[in-house]
Amino acid sequence: MKKYIAFLFLVFTISVNSQSNFKKFFKLSGPIKSWVLFHPFKATKALKISEEASKVSDSIKKTNLLDGDDSGGQVDAFRHAYWMARLHQEIGESAARSLGKAHEKENYLTFKKWQLEEGVVPDEISSKMDLYNNEQGLKLISRESKVSKKGLIYRVLNAIKEGEMKIIKKDEKGDFLTCDGNLILKESLKGKWENNKCLISSEKNKKAILIK
Repeated sequence: MKKYIAFLFLVFTISVNSQSNFKKFFKLSGPIKSWVLFHPFKATKALKISEEASKVSDSIKKTNLLDGDDSGGQVDAFRHAYWMARLHQEIGESAARSLGKAHEKENYLTFKKWQLEEGVVPDEISSKMDLYNNEQGLKLISRESKVSKKGLIYRVLNAIKEGEMKIIKKDEKGDFLTCDGNLILKESLKGKWENNKCLISSEKNKKAILIK
């Protein structure tokens, strides 16, 4: 009954605010829909922040601030950490964390259906990386903090430069490596949720970016 009441409220809220948001709800995966049903008052704000995080990370990718790698690299780490930090700031730590976990459940379903996420099929190591970076992002700010978006961006960039995030080990060509530095053949990764990719520190250059 509580879920049904929450759903009715959600339908009313979304239909009043935006017909497009109403349509978006029914396109969501099961895990994300469940999160929305339990957080009807925060869903619209979370959607806006999610879109914001994608736009900001796309902009960062075009600069030389990070490695330009949005699939297992520093840009990927930035996207997740910034997303969680902004969510924490606006909707609280618990709601933010649970949305991050729902997203990773969604990624597993994506793997099962063999769909693409950020250009590649998600796997277990990518999920572990995301969850780790989510937690680091949550630590960078508190709810209702007055830190500006620009200031938060620099916090995340510094954390990545200091090695506080995780990325997936690759060679200069972008091919995946094991923790021992051995090349992982792409053919060996097909159709496998578990593999021998390796998580490493996000630190590639000790020089930190000054917070402005």
